[in-house]
Amino acid sequence: MESVIFLEKISIEPPREKIYQRLGFKKRITAVSPDQQKQTDLFIREAASLIVLKGMYLRLAVTKNDGKQIFLSNNVHFSSEHLSIFLRECREAVFMGATAGHAVMDAIKAKTRQDDLAAAVVYDATASEMTDAALDWIMNYLNHLLMREGQTLLPRRFSAGYGDFHLENQGIIY
Repeated sequence: MESVIFLEKISIEPPREKIYQRLGFKKRITAVSPDQQKQTDLFIREAASLIVLKGMYLRLAVTKNDGKQIFLSNNVHFSSEHLSIFLRECREAVFMGATAGHAVMDAIKAKTRQDDLAAAVVYDATASEMTDAALDWIMNYLNHLLMREGQTLLPRRFSAGYGDFHLENQGIIY
């Protein structure tokens, strides 16, 4: 239960609708010309070709949850009322992460340096949404594994950087 599991290849299609939403597109409200859509779809395909999705997860037992701090196996603990509330009924916690890889990040920087901000923004939206979809993929994968144990994940995720669970907490796990 307490070793990091790496998922070296996660294959998913770009979630086109979510990418467009991230770019500010609202159905029946935002008008996109055929040329703009063609260019955006091209940028999505280009970005997706650079993305190499990988992930990891770590299962840890919840040893104590006093409502203000949560203590986990491997001597891991966090001071966060929000996380404590989120995990109040849980015997375990799963920590997971996903990445789109270096190539797409380098391409975003290159496009920005070249003043091709339209491409950079679409590449960034594509990488962000595909990484988020990879986390959904990991959750589905884990739910299939946990089903054999009569367990399931909570339907929502709790991310560092929200509420009183600061980004610095990522360093404790990763």
